[in-house]
Amino acid sequence: LVPQGLSMDASKKVDLKIIIIGALGVGKTSLLHQYVHKTFYEDYRTTLGASILTKVLAVDNTPLKLQIWDTGGQERFRSMVSTFYKGSDGCMLAFDVTDRESFEALDNWRDDFLEKVIPREQDFPMVVLGNKIDLCDRQVPKETASAWCKEKDIPYFEVSAKNNINVAEAFETLAKQALTTYKGIFESYLTDSIKLTPNNKPKKSCC
Repeated sequence: LVPQGLSMDASKKVDLKIIIIGALGVGKTSLLHQYVHKTFYEDYRTTLGASILTKVLAVDNTPLKLQIWDTGGQERFRSMVSTFYKGSDGCMLAFDVTDRESFEALDNWRDDFLEKVIPREQDFPMVVLGNKIDLCDRQVPKETASAWCKEKDIPYFEVSAKNNINVAEAFETLAKQALTTYKGIFESYLTDSIKLTPNNKPKKSCC
């Protein structure tokens, strides 16, 4: 049992696992490197499986260590990528505003993720990023993406990995959501752990 009265120490670092998923070529790796290293990589190899970067920050006076998993978007790696979902505290869905198909694939990516997260939570910490707003050949209107996200109650960010627009804001919004959920689960665990048997008195004999 966890001792009664124990609570989360706000000064203790919390480790959170964040995963970024989406179709091939939407800029997941570029977004991640822009957030963690403040650099833009225009030429990079397709992510095979997953790679991991870490970022330390503070949210609501709580130090966080984000372990951010960058996943491959190729369809043939989908089953392998889904094995990385386990243990995630937050999910970032990314698409390319110049690629209509990458936006239309969001439903499948989201459903696949929620199906494999245990327990299944429809309000799982999640944000959507519409990347490459710096390009002029846009195919997905902001209103269309916003409406999709509003229907599913997911925050939406128009971002540019190249020009570093809204990238940090998106990651930090997700980190805040994930921390809130983490704290809720932690407190719930404590509450359940300190419950004692209502009646510990010995039963009276009827004879």
